Amino acid sequence: MKLIARQRSMLSKSFLSLALCALLVAFSSWAQAQQPTKISRIGYIGGSDSAESARTEAFRQGLRDLGYLEGRNIIIEQRYAEGKADVARSLAAELVRLKTDVIVTVGSIPTRAAQEVTRAVPIVMAQDPDPVGNGFVASLARPGGNITGLSNLGPELSGKRLELLKEVLPSLTRVAIFGTSNFPGNAQILKETQRTAGVLKLQLQYVDVLDSKRIETAFQEVKKGHAEAVLVTAGRVFTSERPKLAAFAVKSRVPAIYYATEFVEDGGLMTYGANRSELSRRAATYVDKILKGASPAELPVEQPSKFEFIINLKAAKQIGLTIPPNVLARADRVIK
Repeated sequence: MKLIARQRSMLSKSFLSLALCALLVAFSSWAQAQQPTKISRIGYIGGSDSAESARTEAFRQGLRDLGYLEGRNIIIEQRYAEGKADVARSLAAELVRLKTDVIVTVGSIPTRAAQEVTRAVPIVMAQDPDPVGNGFVASLARPGGNITGLSNLGPELSGKRLELLKEVLPSLTRVAIFGTSNFPGNAQILKETQRTAGVLKLQLQYVDVLDSKRIETAFQEVKKGHAEAVLVTAGRVFTSERPKLAAFAVKSRVPAIYYATEFVEDGGLMTYGANRSELSRRAATYVDKILKGASPAELPVEQPSKFEFIINLKAAKQIGLTIPPNVLARADRVIK
């Protein structure tokens, strides 16, 4: 009987111990559940709200794919500088005051502004034509400071666009380059374009377009200079005036190639470049790594892996141009 009583006592103590452990585990889980979820604050400085809606949404979707939900574990402080350096600097300072954990910048102007106001808050470039040349990073492999992100290979791709114009117009001898002299990276873009022009034996006519009022007169200069095609380089004025630019190209019956998909969607003839929505989506992966403790100084700058060549056949018909079948076959997308 004593043995049975002793066994019952031991079983009772074991049960109590197990029950106590279970209670402690449950309490620990409950206590953890009561702890507020850390909400990270992400700053975002774009160029123009109306011109970048697709890219902004791609960035947000990239964050959602990584498990970030606005209002639950992140807050996005979204701002637009409209291509103005002083506005970008003011917005960057505001985001620093808001104690953002990371600032995402779209384009060289916002990146420069953020760099000028903070060397402590991590900055992720969603795209930049020349991160090293612009002084944002020491090298693509080892940025070395508080800035990292993605390059869009802007200067290098200008030469490829020139090659495509030559393929579409085999007899091409003279091309007008629409640029913006105060746009960061403009000089490097021209350098790369001139290099390719030399190989293709093309003459270049540079037309400086500093504001939207210059677009109409720019096409008049194309006619006076006897240029047979136009290559549009990166610049805020072009981004914000896409439909106007495409309309004047059609009206002037001048073949033109652009740097972003949105131009052909707004009536332009051709575009070749990095998929900018994909770059914005990839920027979310940098934000994720930084929020998890990675240092931007050690995150290599990523170069684009996806490029798009798009042709608008409707625009070609309007200007009386026949796209060679071999060029048409290489297009990633054809708008009819």
